[in-house]
Amino acid sequence: MTDELLTAEAVETVYRRLAETMPGRTPGAKGPKGQPDAFRSCVSCMLSAQSRDANTAAAARGLFALATTPQGILDLDDDAIAAAIKPCGLYNMKTRNLRKFCTALLEEHDGVVPNTRKGLMSLPGIGRKCADIVLSFTFGEDVIAVDTHVHRVCNRLGLARGKTEAKTAQSLEDRTPDWALHEGHFWLLQFGKQVCNARSPKCDRCPVSDLCLWYARDGKV
Repeated sequence: MTDELLTAEAVETVYRRLAETMPGRTPGAKGPKGQPDAFRSCVSCMLSAQSRDANTAAAARGLFALATTPQGILDLDDDAIAAAIKPCGLYNMKTRNLRKFCTALLEEHDGVVPNTRKGLMSLPGIGRKCADIVLSFTFGEDVIAVDTHVHRVCNRLGLARGKTEAKTAQSLEDRTPDWALHEGHFWLLQFGKQVCNARSPKCDRCPVSDLCLWYARDGKV
Protein backbone atom coordinates (compact mmCIF):
# COMPACT_ATOMS: atom_id res chain seq x y z
CA MET A 1 0.00 0.00 0.00
CA THR A 2 1.39 3.40 -0.96
CA ASP A 3 1.70 6.17 1.61
CA GLU A 4 0.56 8.79 -0.90
CA LEU A 5 -2.41 10.90 0.16
CA LEU A 6 -4.80 13.23 -1.59
CA THR A 7 -4.16 16.93 -1.18
CA ALA A 8 -6.34 18.93 1.21
CA GLU A 9 -8.07 20.48 -1.82
CA ALA A 10 -8.81 17.04 -3.29
CA VAL A 11 -10.14 15.79 0.06
CA GLU A 12 -12.54 18.74 0.14
CA THR A 13 -13.69 17.92 -3.40
CA VAL A 14 -14.22 14.23 -2.57
CA TYR A 15 -16.48 15.07 0.34
CA ARG A 16 -18.48 17.63 -1.66
CA ARG A 17 -19.10 15.15 -4.47
CA LEU A 18 -20.07 12.37 -2.06
CA ALA A 19 -22.42 14.80 -0.30
CA GLU A 20 -24.14 15.37 -3.65
CA THR A 21 -24.41 11.69 -4.64
CA MET A 22 -24.67 9.60 -1.46
CA PRO A 23 -27.37 9.40 1.25
CA GLY A 24 -26.60 11.35 4.40
CA ARG A 25 -27.71 11.05 8.00
CA THR A 26 -31.43 10.34 8.25
CA PRO A 27 -33.60 11.81 11.05
CA GLY A 28 -33.54 9.54 14.08
CA ALA A 29 -30.61 7.48 12.81
CA LYS A 30 -29.51 5.04 15.49
CA GLY A 31 -26.43 3.77 13.81
CA PRO A 32 -25.42 0.39 12.45
CA LYS A 33 -26.42 -1.40 15.63
CA GLY A 34 -29.82 0.29 15.92
CA GLN A 35 -29.88 0.47 19.70
CA PRO A 36 -31.79 3.10 21.70
CA ASP A 37 -29.18 3.93 24.35
CA ALA A 38 -25.42 4.09 24.88
CA PHE A 39 -25.18 0.94 27.00
CA ARG A 40 -26.98 -1.27 24.50
CA SER A 41 -25.02 0.32 21.63
CA CYS A 42 -21.76 -0.61 23.37
CA VAL A 43 -22.93 -4.16 24.02
CA SER A 44 -24.12 -4.60 20.44
CA CYS A 45 -20.77 -3.36 19.13
CA MET A 46 -19.02 -5.95 21.27
CA LEU A 47 -21.30 -8.67 19.95
CA SER A 48 -20.67 -7.60 16.35
CA ALA A 49 -17.01 -8.67 16.32
CA GLN A 50 -16.54 -11.21 13.48
CA SER A 51 -20.31 -11.47 13.11
CA ARG A 52 -22.74 -10.61 10.33
CA ASP A 53 -25.26 -7.87 11.03
CA ALA A 54 -28.23 -10.25 11.07
CA ASN A 55 -26.50 -12.56 13.56
CA THR A 56 -25.48 -9.64 15.74
CA ALA A 57 -29.07 -8.37 15.77
CA ALA A 58 -30.38 -11.81 16.77
CA ALA A 59 -27.84 -12.07 19.58
CA ALA A 60 -28.66 -8.58 20.84
CA ARG A 61 -32.39 -9.31 20.85
CA GLY A 62 -31.80 -12.51 22.78
CA LEU A 63 -29.63 -10.84 25.39
CA PHE A 64 -31.76 -7.72 25.84
CA ALA A 65 -34.85 -9.86 26.29
CA LEU A 66 -33.14 -11.03 29.49
CA ALA A 67 -31.47 -7.83 30.68
CA THR A 68 -30.90 -4.25 29.51
CA THR A 69 -28.63 -2.88 32.26
CA PRO A 70 -25.07 -3.64 33.43
CA GLN A 71 -26.28 -5.11 36.71
CA GLY A 72 -28.99 -7.05 34.97
CA ILE A 73 -26.43 -8.75 32.74
CA LEU A 74 -24.12 -9.46 35.69
CA ASP A 75 -27.03 -11.11 37.49
CA LEU A 76 -27.29 -13.66 34.68
CA ASP A 77 -25.15 -16.78 34.79
CA ASP A 78 -22.62 -17.43 32.05
CA ASP A 79 -24.68 -20.18 30.45
CA ALA A 80 -27.69 -17.89 30.07
CA ILE A 81 -25.62 -15.12 28.47
CA ALA A 82 -23.81 -17.52 26.15
CA ALA A 83 -27.05 -19.14 25.03
CA ALA A 84 -28.64 -15.76 24.31
CA ILE A 85 -25.74 -14.43 22.25
CA LYS A 86 -24.87 -17.70 20.48
CA PRO A 87 -25.99 -16.47 17.02
CA CYS A 88 -23.09 -13.98 16.86
CA GLY A 89 -20.38 -16.59 17.43
CA LEU A 90 -17.43 -16.58 19.83
CA TYR A 91 -20.07 -16.55 22.53
CA ASN A 92 -17.92 -17.86 25.39
CA MET A 93 -15.26 -15.19 24.87
CA LYS A 94 -17.90 -12.51 24.37
CA THR A 95 -19.64 -13.60 27.57
CA ARG A 96 -16.41 -13.04 29.50
CA ASN A 97 -15.87 -9.68 27.82
CA LEU A 98 -19.42 -8.57 28.61
CA ARG A 99 -18.87 -9.35 32.27
CA LYS A 100 -15.64 -7.34 32.31
CA PHE A 101 -17.32 -4.44 30.53
CA CYS A 102 -20.35 -4.36 32.84
CA THR A 103 -18.19 -4.69 35.96
CA ALA A 104 -15.92 -1.80 34.91
CA LEU A 105 -18.91 0.33 33.94
CA LEU A 106 -20.44 -0.10 37.40
CA GLU A 107 -17.24 0.19 39.40
CA GLU A 108 -15.63 3.06 37.52
CA HIS A 109 -18.59 5.01 36.11
CA ASP A 110 -21.54 4.19 38.39
CA GLY A 111 -23.16 2.35 35.50
CA VAL A 112 -23.24 5.41 33.23
CA VAL A 113 -21.60 5.11 29.81
CA PRO A 114 -18.94 7.85 29.39
CA ASN A 115 -19.58 10.44 26.69
CA THR A 116 -15.95 10.90 25.64
CA ARG A 117 -13.77 8.76 23.37
CA LYS A 118 -11.14 8.40 26.09
CA GLY A 119 -13.73 7.32 28.64
CA LEU A 120 -15.36 4.84 26.28
CA MET A 121 -12.07 3.31 25.21
CA SER A 122 -11.02 2.87 28.83
CA LEU A 123 -13.75 0.22 29.13
CA PRO A 124 -12.90 -3.43 28.38
CA GLY A 125 -13.96 -4.47 24.88
CA ILE A 126 -14.51 -0.94 23.52
CA GLY A 127 -12.16 0.07 20.72
CA ARG A 128 -12.03 3.16 18.55
CA LYS A 129 -14.79 2.05 16.15
CA CYS A 130 -17.29 1.22 18.89
CA ALA A 131 -16.44 4.41 20.75
CA ASP A 132 -17.01 6.55 17.67
CA ILE A 133 -20.29 4.78 16.84
CA VAL A 134 -21.59 5.57 20.33
CA LEU A 135 -20.28 9.14 20.22
CA SER A 136 -21.94 9.78 16.87
CA PHE A 137 -25.28 8.03 17.21
CA THR A 138 -25.96 8.27 20.93
CA PHE A 139 -24.25 11.48 21.96
CA GLY A 140 -24.55 13.40 18.70
CA GLU A 141 -20.84 14.15 18.32
CA ASP A 142 -19.45 15.01 14.91
CA VAL A 143 -17.12 12.06 14.38
CA ILE A 144 -16.67 9.54 11.56
CA ALA A 145 -16.80 5.94 12.72
CA VAL A 146 -14.47 3.81 10.59
CA ASP A 147 -15.76 0.32 9.81
CA THR A 148 -14.60 -2.13 7.13
CA HIS A 149 -16.25 -0.17 4.31
CA VAL A 150 -14.95 3.25 5.37
CA HIS A 151 -11.47 1.81 6.03
CA ARG A 152 -11.34 0.37 2.51
CA VAL A 153 -12.65 3.51 0.80
CA CYS A 154 -10.26 5.83 2.61
CA ASN A 155 -7.16 3.79 1.85
CA ARG A 156 -8.19 3.14 -1.75
CA LEU A 157 -8.95 6.77 -2.54
CA GLY A 158 -6.02 8.19 -0.59
CA LEU A 159 -8.38 10.07 1.69
CA ALA A 160 -6.59 8.66 4.76
CA ARG A 161 -4.09 5.91 5.52
CA GLY A 162 -3.91 3.19 8.16
CA LYS A 163 -3.17 -0.52 8.41
CA THR A 164 -6.02 -0.89 10.90
CA GLU A 165 -9.44 0.71 11.17
CA ALA A 166 -8.29 2.59 14.28
CA LYS A 167 -5.23 4.00 12.50
CA THR A 168 -7.34 5.00 9.51
CA ALA A 169 -9.80 6.73 11.86
CA GLN A 170 -7.02 8.77 13.39
CA SER A 171 -5.68 9.80 9.99
CA LEU A 172 -9.17 10.56 8.67
CA GLU A 173 -10.06 12.76 11.63
CA ASP A 174 -6.99 14.90 11.01
CA ARG A 175 -7.76 15.28 7.30
CA THR A 176 -11.55 15.75 7.24
CA PRO A 177 -12.92 19.31 7.06
CA ASP A 178 -15.13 20.18 10.02
CA TRP A 179 -18.24 20.63 7.87
CA ALA A 180 -18.05 17.00 6.67
CA LEU A 181 -17.73 15.31 10.08
CA HIS A 182 -21.44 15.19 10.86
CA GLU A 183 -22.47 13.16 7.82
CA GLY A 184 -19.13 11.89 6.52
CA HIS A 185 -19.64 8.40 7.96
CA PHE A 186 -22.87 7.97 6.01
CA TRP A 187 -21.44 9.22 2.73
CA LEU A 188 -18.35 7.01 2.94
CA LEU A 189 -20.30 3.98 4.16
CA GLN A 190 -22.87 4.14 1.37
CA PHE A 191 -20.17 4.87 -1.21
CA GLY A 192 -18.31 1.77 -0.04
CA LYS A 193 -21.44 -0.37 -0.29
CA GLN A 194 -22.87 1.00 -3.52
CA VAL A 195 -19.84 1.91 -5.62
CA CYS A 196 -16.43 1.23 -4.09
CA ASN A 197 -17.00 -2.46 -3.38
CA ALA A 198 -14.23 -4.66 -2.06
CA ARG A 199 -13.99 -7.08 -5.00
CA SER A 200 -15.48 -5.24 -7.95
CA PRO A 201 -15.49 -1.45 -7.54
CA LYS A 202 -17.76 0.28 -10.04
CA CYS A 203 -15.15 2.76 -11.25
CA ASP A 204 -17.13 3.49 -14.43
CA ARG A 205 -19.80 5.28 -12.40
CA CYS A 206 -17.69 6.55 -9.53
CA PRO A 207 -18.12 10.29 -8.83
CA VAL A 208 -14.52 10.63 -7.64
CA SER A 209 -12.56 8.26 -9.93
CA ASP A 210 -10.61 11.20 -11.41
CA LEU A 211 -9.24 11.91 -7.92
CA CYS A 212 -8.78 8.32 -6.72
CA LEU A 213 -5.13 7.36 -6.27
CA TRP A 214 -5.87 3.63 -6.61
CA TYR A 215 -7.72 4.17 -9.89
CA ALA A 216 -4.88 6.26 -11.25
CA ARG A 217 -2.37 3.55 -10.32
CA ASP A 218 -4.19 0.19 -10.60
CA GLY A 219 -7.79 0.72 -11.61
CA LYS A 220 -7.29 1.61 -15.26
CA VAL A 221 -6.93 -1.37 -17.58
